[in-house]
Amino acid sequence: MPSSSTTTETPPQQHDGLSHGLKRRHLSMIALGGVIGAGLFVGSGAGIAAAGPSIVIAYTLSGLLVMLVMRMLGEMSAAYPSSGSFSAHAERAIGPWAGFAAGWSFWILLCTAVGLEGIGAAHIVSGWLPGTPEWAWVALFMVVFCGTNLAAVKNFGEFEFWFAALKVGAISLFLILGVLAIAGVLPGTDAPGTANLSHFLPHGGNGLIIGLLASVFAYGGLETVTIAAAESEDPVRGVASAVRTAMWRIALFYIGSMAVVVTLVPWDSKDVVAKGPYVATLDHLGIPGAGQLMNVVVLVALLSAMNANIYGSSRIAFSLVERGQGPSALAKLSGGVPRIAVLTSCVLGFVCVLLSYWRPDDVFKWLLNMIGAVILVVWIFIAVSQLLLRRRIERETPENLVVRMWAFPFLTWVALAGMVTIFVLMAREADTRVQLYSTGGMTLVLAAVGYAWQRVHARR
Repeated sequence: MPSSSTTTETPPQQHDGLSHGLKRRHLSMIALGGVIGAGLFVGSGAGIAAAGPSIVIAYTLSGLLVMLVMRMLGEMSAAYPSSGSFSAHAERAIGPWAGFAAGWSFWILLCTAVGLEGIGAAHIVSGWLPGTPEWAWVALFMVVFCGTNLAAVKNFGEFEFWFAALKVGAISLFLILGVLAIAGVLPGTDAPGTANLSHFLPHGGNGLIIGLLASVFAYGGLETVTIAAAESEDPVRGVASAVRTAMWRIALFYIGSMAVVVTLVPWDSKDVVAKGPYVATLDHLGIPGAGQLMNVVVLVALLSAMNANIYGSSRIAFSLVERGQGPSALAKLSGGVPRIAVLTSCVLGFVCVLLSYWRPDDVFKWLLNMIGAVILVVWIFIAVSQLLLRRRIERETPENLVVRMWAFPFLTWVALAGMVTIFVLMAREADTRVQLYSTGGMTLVLAAVGYAWQRVHARR
């Protein structure tokens, strides 16, 4: 590996050899579907229980932060399309150790997430077919999506296109029904007015903080589009289009749906947590079969995330190895697909599933804590990289600034301040404090290993 100064002067071509089988429609729907994750359907209930109607403020604040992060990432990814995305940008801006730490920590996060999403999907199917073992369903899902990702990138694109179309259709229908019910024009319903919004901050500022932390991690998955862009027909235009529409997507799907839920359903309803906010809302409206319908949507969201994370983890690993930061076997391509990287990511995901059965109280719990704040660490790397790369792009290749960060550098510093604030808030809460320290420890270890790797290769 070249030294850090050499790397910044001559960035490697991370995506050489990968196929370009993703079409514009694939990329646009991946970007759209990436916003609607399982965290929105499942995890938002706990945030509503803690923050009450102020969950809308929590999602708005975290949504603004995510918009800034996506804009920064979009600027760099449009200028330097790469399957390594933020990891490649961190290497180019800061040095190989930063790319190593950001990339491998995110790879661990994605592999673990593959297992968690498989467990969630299997739990739903086992509920429909009692007596069937959950591990068998997870294994089946792993085989299907591993095979999909092994075959060709266009297969991943097609799966995500239709998964995303179903998720977008479902949440759009939910928003339409919700707005009609709020207006009092949905048959069989009365307009609720502001009755459910009277206790806006039921647990005070502390409840809002808990809701804010829950909302931040619900936005995970937006990074996939910048990873996938390197294998699209037109990477620069694809990234630019996805990033420019991020604002209305976040406002509509996240903030809009939270506003509908807390307006229609009492925030302290037990169903919000037990059934999930979307099922609770549809049940409240008396829509028949709402529970099973939303279970299908949640299942699709979980399978979509599983498919996307297998893809993302394999491309991150491939890019790291291409840049000399991992075992060379993971960079072997066959038909334009890094198949060994795909298999490795799937195996690691299934190991996480087995750990959840074998060692749920120690090893698996430790693993979950270790990945708890990785997304925030990645966002920090993105912001710092953008601060350093923007001036260089303006100086050396200004024509590559297809996407520009708003009000640079002011809003980049605002975003960094927001991330530091979230770290401080995590340190205040007992549950998130352990995750913060565990993730911090893992990041420091990876940074040290990356720095040692960088020094060894520099001497060579």
